[in-house]
Amino acid sequence: MKLYVNPMSPNARRAMLVAHLVDLPVEVVQVDMRSGEHKQPAYLAINPNHKVPALTDGDLALWESNAICQYLAAKAGRTDLWPTDPAEQADVSRWQFWMHSHFNLALNPILFERVVKGFFGMGEADEGVVAAKLPELRKELAVMEGRLSQHDWLASDHLTLADLAIAASLTYAPGADLPLDEYPSVVAWFGRIRELDAWRATDPLAHR
Repeated sequence: MKLYVNPMSPNARRAMLVAHLVDLPVEVVQVDMRSGEHKQPAYLAINPNHKVPALTDGDLALWESNAICQYLAAKAGRTDLWPTDPAEQADVSRWQFWMHSHFNLALNPILFERVVKGFFGMGEADEGVVAAKLPELRKELAVMEGRLSQHDWLASDHLTLADLAIAASLTYAPGADLPLDEYPSVVAWFGRIRELDAWRATDPLAHR
């Protein structure tokens, strides 16, 4: 089984976190996106979207980070991370969909302006873009705060793929001056995530 990643990608980190938590023989293959490796025919045959992550396992070529996370957890029998009970599984899945449909749409433009541009020498942050997105981000953080003010984890009473999915999106939050301090339960939850060995092992700044 091969997991194709670029260490700087939060999407790839999502899958890498799960790969570190499960007992499976996963070979991590780094894709050099600076040189355009992700747009070469060999990689496009695995992921026609020319993005990371992607996973191959025998004849299976799988893309989309949350699908990869679900597959790895299911194959490893980690029902704590990806439950088999329909209601519990739907709860985890709900947060994964919410991340793509709501949270990331508010968060990613801010991270691009305040973090990604600096990484790649793309000029100064456009604080107008940030100002336009901050109300959206606060709205989504409030949704998380509502859940986490009464529970330690986003789904169930323990760590699941829901937590790993959204935490990976926050990979570059510490350098983006986000208003997280307005949401103490979110801060406490993120602190628990950052104590995981898997979180430390997949720190993208260690690969720069």
